[in-house]
Amino acid sequence: MTGDDGDQINAVGRGSMSFVSRIRRQTDYNTYPPSIPIVIDNGASYFRIGWAGETEPRVVFRNIVQRPRHKATGETVTIVGDLDPALMKYFDCTRSGPRSPFDSNVVYQFEIMEYILDFAFDRLGANGSRIDHPILITECACNPVQSRSKMAELLFDTYGVPAVAFGVDAAFSYKYNQLHGICKEDGIVLCPGFTTTHAIPFVDGEPVYKGSCRTNIGGYHVTDYLKQLLSLKYPFHSSRFTWEKAEDLKLEHCYIAPDYASEVRLFQEGTKEAEEKTRYWQLPWIPPPTEVPPSEEEIARKAAIREKQGQRLREMAEAKKLSKINEMESELSSLRFLVKQLDQVDEDDIPTFLSDTGYASRQELESTILKVTQSLRKARGEPMNEPSEGEENTDSLNNEKYPLMNIPDDMLTPEQLKDKKRQMFLKSTTEGRLRARQKRNEEELEKERRNQLEEERRRENPDFYLEEMRAQYKEVLERVEQKKRLKTNGSSNGNNKSGGVGRGERLSAAQRERMRLLTTAAFDRGKGEDTFGARDEDWQLYKLMSKDNDDDDEQPDSDEAELARLTSRLQEIDPTFVQKVEGESLTSGEVPPRVRQLTEEDYKIVIGIERFRCPEILFHPNLVGIEQVGLDEMAGASIRRLPHEETELVEERLTSSILMTGGCSLLPGMKERLECGIRMIRPCGDPIVVVRAMDPVLDAWRGASAFAANLNFLSNAFTKMDYDEKGEDWLRKYQIRYNNL
Repeated sequence: MTGDDGDQINAVGRGSMSFVSRIRRQTDYNTYPPSIPIVIDNGASYFRIGWAGETEPRVVFRNIVQRPRHKATGETVTIVGDLDPALMKYFDCTRSGPRSPFDSNVVYQFEIMEYILDFAFDRLGANGSRIDHPILITECACNPVQSRSKMAELLFDTYGVPAVAFGVDAAFSYKYNQLHGICKEDGIVLCPGFTTTHAIPFVDGEPVYKGSCRTNIGGYHVTDYLKQLLSLKYPFHSSRFTWEKAEDLKLEHCYIAPDYASEVRLFQEGTKEAEEKTRYWQLPWIPPPTEVPPSEEEIARKAAIREKQGQRLREMAEAKKLSKINEMESELSSLRFLVKQLDQVDEDDIPTFLSDTGYASRQELESTILKVTQSLRKARGEPMNEPSEGEENTDSLNNEKYPLMNIPDDMLTPEQLKDKKRQMFLKSTTEGRLRARQKRNEEELEKERRNQLEEERRRENPDFYLEEMRAQYKEVLERVEQKKRLKTNGSSNGNNKSGGVGRGERLSAAQRERMRLLTTAAFDRGKGEDTFGARDEDWQLYKLMSKDNDDDDEQPDSDEAELARLTSRLQEIDPTFVQKVEGESLTSGEVPPRVRQLTEEDYKIVIGIERFRCPEILFHPNLVGIEQVGLDEMAGASIRRLPHEETELVEERLTSSILMTGGCSLLPGMKERLECGIRMIRPCGDPIVVVRAMDPVLDAWRGASAFAANLNFLSNAFTKMDYDEKGEDWLRKYQIRYNNL
């Protein structure tokens, strides 16, 4: 089936796997006879496959695999190489990240390797799972025999390859450049690759692996280091610094400094030369919409709308209040009518009459009348302390409810005394509740009256009223913050420069008085014998120390309540009012935002010292915590590892032909820096010649292609029968002869 924009989903390989790719499938596979080998450059970064004798690989893609699910069908597909961002809307990649078959520079995930080979053979044009062509595949120097053996088994058993040959990618690149006269027969190849860096000496045209060395640093680490530095420098843009974008920035801007310390000093001093070397990357920025303050007409229009809404709410509240008053009046009249009927009922018929009405006694009925009367008076806004109809019999009700209250104690029996105490307790509790309820009603009435007065003042002079409210808000807010500062810092005048403060400075007046009393009592106790408590006056100390007398502690609560009231009121009448956030200054009228808004300058990514700091890890891996030698020291280490008799004869010839290959060789300044570093570790007068490969990226594949096109190629390859007969120990010592190139 075919996706949008030419995206192809093809069922290839031995199973029902589906691949997603934009790479065009080759159509001339059947035109090549089985004697033409297939050449594979299996790099940790890119996979290249093509035909022997050609100068360009047919298929090139990233050596990674993802296996997401299609959002619509739920089918698991295989994505080899980079996924086009346009396809992300079709696949769920949250549970399947990119995976590589490599660990450093060694293949160890052969399940992923099989996906990659299936895809590569399909894009090359192979029909079916059997490959009838010999294969030359590259590997790293001194590849472990387990990895080499597994790769041979995969090619023989899965694809039916007739013959296989393994060769080192850096060696192929050296021989290819030697063929074109770039380097000599004796020399050293330095290959800073994707995840590792190799140095291999060549003597008489053949690599000497005893003198080779490797460090675990490469182009991947340079890119990752650049990504980390930019993410730390611009944390609010960290999502934009993807690994792919960091790779593009590295290839476009990074260079090798001739002298790292001097280059850093240039940027520290901010010289003109440093400014010229600085690069900028402007991210897309949309200016925020400017907030235009509302005009006077707009403010007046909003105030009129708010006034209209308030009037409507007041009318609704008034209508609801009248309806409630009518209901209570109707209920009160029915209750009074019920009392009149109760007065006309005989004494013996009263329980039956009350049971029909739902009341247990006459007292309960009269108590209900009293409650309804008080609720009605509250709804009308009448004072609660004035007597009204229905309350004249309150004393008589109390006398009936508490009959023992007015009888002297000497006239009561012990049981009656207990009942009298219980009645006294019930009466005091009831009266206390009534007083508290009456106080709350009075406070609500007072609050309502004050709100009405404030509303009348606002209507008379709105501007003056608004300014007065703002002044009150500022005053109360300063008072609240002052008390908070006293609790935390203890200093209100700003003279406490040390930031420290004694406990006494953080206490209120009442708390300091309690501390004084405690100190006095302890001082008196220490003078001699402890006689505290012998006199009744001593216990008055506890009353003085009681927290109930701490009036200062109640003040912050009242201030905070007043602040809340003023805030609510200003939010209603002032459309420009913004509540102050705790900890911000009061000097300006408007409260500044808690987070600074990003400007266009914040979206300009400055790449200065990062341009040469990131590639510097190739020469100083300890910058990223890898305690290994740098690229320049690897040449000297390779020469020292050669056998002694060979070193004396070819030492000068090795340093006169040092070839750089691999992706990191493309960084500007690499040749000069490497030549300078090697000269520092070699004896004075030794010839030092460093050259770069014609194409550091593709020369390995081209050298392997030229080698496989040679008629003697099959003599360097081995078949499945050879592998089965000779076993893994023979494969450990297997090496091809590069002089056939």
